[in-house]
Amino acid sequence: MTEARPTAAASASLWERDREVAAIERAVDTLCADRSSPGSLLVFRGEAGLGKTALLAETHRIAEARGCTVWSTRGGETLRSVPFNVVRQLLQPALMSLLPEEAREYLGDWYDIAGPALGITEPSELRADPQGVCDGLVAAVRRLAKRDWPLVLLVDDAHWADQESLRWLSAFAERLDDLSVLVVVARRPGEVSGESARYLDSVAASAGGPVTNISALTPDAVAGLTRATLGTHADAPFCREVWAVTGGNPYETNELLAKVRDSELEPAESSAGELRALNRSARGGGLVARLEQLGIDATRFAWAAAILGTGISVDLVARLATMGRDDAERCAELLRSARILTEPDPTAGPAKEGDLQFLHPLIASAVYNSIPDALCTAMHGIAAQVVNDSGLGAAAAARHLLQVHPDDDEELVEQLREAAREHIAVGAPDAARHCLERALLEPPRPEAHARVLYELGCATLLTAPARTIGHLRTALAMPGLDGGERVDAVFRLSQALLHNDQLEEAVRTVEAEAARHRAGPSRMRLQAVQYMWEGIYGEATSPGRSERLAELARTCTGRDNSERALLILRAFDSMAHGENAEEVVEVADRALVNGRLAPGLGWTDTEWGSELLMMLGNSYAYADRLDRAESLFAEALRAYTLAGWSGGHLALANAFLGLAYRRQGRLRDAETILRESLRLAERVGRGLPLYWSATCGLVDTLLARGHVEEAWSVAEQYGFAPPYPSTIVLPDTRSVRGRLLLAVGRTKEGINELEAAEKAAAARGGHNPVLAPWTVDLARALAVEDPARAARLAADARRQAERFGTDTAIGEALRCAAALESGQRAVRLAGQAVAYLESSPCQYEHAAARVEYGIAARSVADLNRGLALARSCGADGLVAQAREVLDTGRGLR
Repeated sequence: MTEARPTAAASASLWERDREVAAIERAVDTLCADRSSPGSLLVFRGEAGLGKTALLAETHRIAEARGCTVWSTRGGETLRSVPFNVVRQLLQPALMSLLPEEAREYLGDWYDIAGPALGITEPSELRADPQGVCDGLVAAVRRLAKRDWPLVLLVDDAHWADQESLRWLSAFAERLDDLSVLVVVARRPGEVSGESARYLDSVAASAGGPVTNISALTPDAVAGLTRATLGTHADAPFCREVWAVTGGNPYETNELLAKVRDSELEPAESSAGELRALNRSARGGGLVARLEQLGIDATRFAWAAAILGTGISVDLVARLATMGRDDAERCAELLRSARILTEPDPTAGPAKEGDLQFLHPLIASAVYNSIPDALCTAMHGIAAQVVNDSGLGAAAAARHLLQVHPDDDEELVEQLREAAREHIAVGAPDAARHCLERALLEPPRPEAHARVLYELGCATLLTAPARTIGHLRTALAMPGLDGGERVDAVFRLSQALLHNDQLEEAVRTVEAEAARHRAGPSRMRLQAVQYMWEGIYGEATSPGRSERLAELARTCTGRDNSERALLILRAFDSMAHGENAEEVVEVADRALVNGRLAPGLGWTDTEWGSELLMMLGNSYAYADRLDRAESLFAEALRAYTLAGWSGGHLALANAFLGLAYRRQGRLRDAETILRESLRLAERVGRGLPLYWSATCGLVDTLLARGHVEEAWSVAEQYGFAPPYPSTIVLPDTRSVRGRLLLAVGRTKEGINELEAAEKAAAARGGHNPVLAPWTVDLARALAVEDPARAARLAADARRQAERFGTDTAIGEALRCAAALESGQRAVRLAGQAVAYLESSPCQYEHAAARVEYGIAARSVADLNRGLALARSCGADGLVAQAREVLDTGRGLR
């Protein structure tokens, strides 16, 4: 039987790894062949000691021999709570080779977004968006990868990577198709759960092929390795026992053979019985016993190194183990000789001179787990102090503070709060949550307890609204939150209740808090928040709300942001109910300062949230002031992009800018930006209002373009069907869904959907015929089946449009009326529709009216003009309709 032998250049850990090494060589060859080749990803999965690290080392050797740049990183069992630890390690070689101004040039706009997470610049005053930071890190690596092609990225022990780095790795792996880079990931099966497990699964799915599961060595391979290490005279029974004792685990086999060699044991059947005892000394309790034989000082040194986990230097360990420099040097040498510590592998990235690391993660785990519990927590406390004294900051010390037993330590609470603030500033809210939850266990002093709960509630607002509700309610029930801080806590609580689908409770909470305050800015802010939530969640509007809001806004001049908020809310409410558009614009204008957003009321200001400004932009959009709507939404897009807020905020900004483009008739631009909005919204999560806005806007735009089949496909793919969210979604979901059903020939279902829109509008106390155009679509759908009702609906649409008063509303109502008539009356109404829509900023509606008038009046000139307008809008369905009539030429003049 032939023994499988590794190549001469390979290490002993690569026995029986020919298949894996061949896959690595193919991937590196593909990478080096062509700069334009797509990226690739290899994932090696196996239990501890099976040789994953050896495969990554072999990848490093092969890649460097081919002239590749190689960056390496690895997770650490005790470092999982350190955000961005793994991605920072990975980028060290590139970042250390750049001057600060060079780094800024390479990273561009992403420098200020991703830089704080990488530790190369201070965070800005704006709250970092985790999704934006992740996107910034992806962009940073992509830009550096293009500079350093061909580039190989090695990620070892990914199962121990911090959650923030795994989020980055998952996002980066999804975008390898257009980036020539090789990523090789090694991990154990299991070991992780929750979000980290989901990210690792996503990485595996991006590999484009099955994950390579590494197996233990066969008896033949162990025999070959034994004879290669001890000599060809090692007999078969001895070799077989080596395999039986180690289970074919390469790491355990190598360690056992080293012990056999050191003990000068004869590799013969007569000595095979001693192998099990030798193997025990190389792992678990046996390793600990061997460590203790080196003496108490060496044991303390090893414990201190295990506590530090990374950045292990003789000086730091000496300070933590409270021993002199000479004793520390002696212990380090003892531990190196005992194959417990070693110098860092130079292929794993840069390391400081004199740094140490454990020979294998299994050894590090065994040493750490051998530290008595009480001593372990005490040493973590000392380590936190050592890290702080080294000037590394509260966030760096936090992983040690998290391990310290609660002891009513006020200083520790403040350190954890500071660490949480640092984590929030770089885009790691989950790490901040861990710090604040631990601070509560200390516990904080009574005067600080409510503030810690408040800070925790803010950290968990978007990720765990149910927890946030509990934290903030408890905080508000305790002394310590006063004035503006308390008002802000109530606002955050109401946001959490809304995210948790508890609208009525959110409104009651704000209303009850407002009643506690005297007239003034705080009460007015709370009232504005109440009206805002009721306005967004329109189906829960309380009786008389519009009248109370109008009365309150009537006294507002816009002297502060609370008054400006009420003016915006009044403008949106009157627009949504179809009141006079000129008055809508006049009220909205009063909320601005010299035509611009007031300080403290900008898109990235957190006091009010983005919902308020979205309402302002839509008030302008549906009142035919599309220039102002576009300006506001474009400003939102710029602000969120520059701030790195690339999650829900950016998705919503794209959705509403797309809505502005759709209403302007820029249908191609609208489709492009709405698709981007939907892509961003999918990352945040389906079912949220922003997801519905993106989907509904895209379906509406595709219908306007005449791409009916594609609109139906989008609706099916993204779940654009009942049940709808309780929020007001723009454009109106039922109106768009009804129009879609009519377009695909499902007339009865379409009518039912539009009638449901009619009932929803009645429940809200009226509607804007442009915002929710169900009236005109329902009238057209009923024209044959129930002409009398269709006529009544058309008359209602005309009346509502004239009340609202915009050219678009009146023109659309006249188009509907013309569609129900025939002969000269139809021509006259269609001509009136053109006259109004010619003055409207909504060019698609103008194009449609012009084509319809050309057909009714049999006018070649008007058809050609409508055709030109339709082409400029990207309305392919209208183009086809006009072209068909012109080509046939029947009855035209």
